[in-house]
Amino acid sequence: MLMRTDPFRELDRFAQQVQGTAARPAVMPMDAWREGDAFFVEFDLPGIKQDSLDLDIERNVVTIRAERPAVDQNREMLASERPRGVFSRQLVLGDNLDTEHIDASYDEGVLRLRIPVSERAKPRKITIGRGGGQQALKNGVGAREVINA
Repeated sequence: MLMRTDPFRELDRFAQQVQGTAARPAVMPMDAWREGDAFFVEFDLPGIKQDSLDLDIERNVVTIRAERPAVDQNREMLASERPRGVFSRQLVLGDNLDTEHIDASYDEGVLRLRIPVSERAKPRKITIGRGGGQQALKNGVGAREVINA
């Protein structure tokens, strides 16, 4: 049998859901890491149906929205600790990521994003040619002007 003895229990629970604590993080916790030429981000969304997920990107900001419907009002709840309603989280991505080719998958309550590193941010070799800069310097053009040309 469940008994309610603390009059501030619901207020404390609400504060934890909104702000999170070390023991209980805010709604939609995530992990992020890099593997090779891509970044991965996973969000825990247990009990969320895939058709209630919404993923948008504008410039370099990814917005994830999910909804867990409210409990049927005809039920007499003995405990209600699972957050309900609309959840949202935003990620600001760096300029070195390719936002045009983000892949998303959802399996067993985990939303996974794969964000590739952009081609221009990947390390590359630059070949050193002969003569181009030498001729410009002979004609009186400074090295700084050759680089910016």
